[in-house]
Amino acid sequence: QVQLVESGGGLVQAGGSLRLSCAASGRTFRTLFMGWFRQPPGKEREFVAHINWSGGNTHYADSMKGRFTISRDNAKNTVYLQMNSLKPEDTAVYYCAADPNPYLYYSRSSYTYWGQGTQVTVSS
Repeated sequence: QVQLVESGGGLVQAGGSLRLSCAASGRTFRTLFMGWFRQPPGKEREFVAHINWSGGNTHYADSMKGRFTISRDNAKNTVYLQMNSLKPEDTAVYYCAADPNPYLYYSRSSYTYWGQGTQVTVSS
């Protein structure tokens, strides 16, 4: 089993930045592929970013490219999401996800383990 705990969410003005963290426990972190998803109000959960076990391969949803950066620190069992140039449409609950081998990195059904989510609100 893997436990994931997100932190770092909050209220920020448009154009601002936030860094989300997701701490993992219960399994060797470096064996896990990690993802970030988000669920805007009234919408389905959507893919944000993905990182492989070593941190050498990342993927982003098109709307996040150039603004968001996913990274990981295997020594700290933590994955991060640096979010810059935030927009009101980035308002959502952000979830961390993990899986030993997600078959489709952008598909929420590919991930076995999920955190409880952290709220990000961007004001205009």
